[in-house]
Amino acid sequence: MDIKQLIYLCNLERERHFGRAAQVSFVSQPTLSMRLKNLEKELGVSLINRGNNFEGFTAEGERVLSWAREIVSVYQGLKLEVESLKHGLSGTLRIGAVPQCSISLAQMLKAVSERFPQLDYRVSVLSADQLLEALTAHTVDIGIGFFELSTLQELHFQSQPLADAGVELVFHPEYFPELTGDTPMTLEEVAALPLCLAEPTRYFRRYLDQNFREAGLTLHVRMETTSIFQLLQGIFVGLGCGLFPPGNLLPTMMPELQRRPVTIAAMSRHAAVVTAEPGRASPLAQHFFDAARGWLLR
Repeated sequence: MDIKQLIYLCNLERERHFGRAAQVSFVSQPTLSMRLKNLEKELGVSLINRGNNFEGFTAEGERVLSWAREIVSVYQGLKLEVESLKHGLSGTLRIGAVPQCSISLAQMLKAVSERFPQLDYRVSVLSADQLLEALTAHTVDIGIGFFELSTLQELHFQSQPLADAGVELVFHPEYFPELTGDTPMTLEEVAALPLCLAEPTRYFRRYLDQNFREAGLTLHVRMETTSIFQLLQGIFVGLGCGLFPPGNLLPTMMPELQRRPVTIAAMSRHAAVVTAEPGRASPLAQHFFDAARGWLLR
């Protein structure tokens, strides 16, 4: 057994396809298949359900895969540690982010980059549930999203909660001049407006829908989309208004837009920056987490 076989196994889990797994492993498909068969022969168990295509892992394969994830994560952390000793903290940090969390990710990355200028970032946009799965499977190093803090403790993650400042209505005063002001808006007032919202599977949208539903109100969703960029364009041209957690948007990017607080119940989940527990987080992830925590607590 060698580390490359375990990397191939993890790549196959991620890609769910032998050809694509071989591609990301930088080997031919016959080579990848042969190495995985050799691993099965060495362990004495079948790991993969094979047919004309990849058909998932056997029960034994799932158990081996959980160990493979851990070993590959430690191996990659070791490589980064050695590179850091030689060149200073450097490498690419994998970040999973849930849309409309109460923080500007770009601002945080910029602040951390001032301390660790050789760090690069690969950001994936995930649902809240996908993010927890990605953290558990070690396919992301840092998670920024909505979590149940008790679950994080049970799974041995370290977290830095983000401040919950509620919800604000974002609008263009040229198209909605009657909304100008700073007094909090009621759910009834918001429900009367055309809205541009994230699509219903996103946690923040589910949170909104639940609160309006419990108040006996139906939202007038003029546009829903997976793209925050499209949401902001819709708000900017007056197609509708938006609902966001404060801190998610950079006001200086859109000085024409205005905001009003909304009176709404707090979320059941907590926004947080999360990584593996100390000792299990890679050096890259731990240094980033410590720097991000310092920036958040400043």
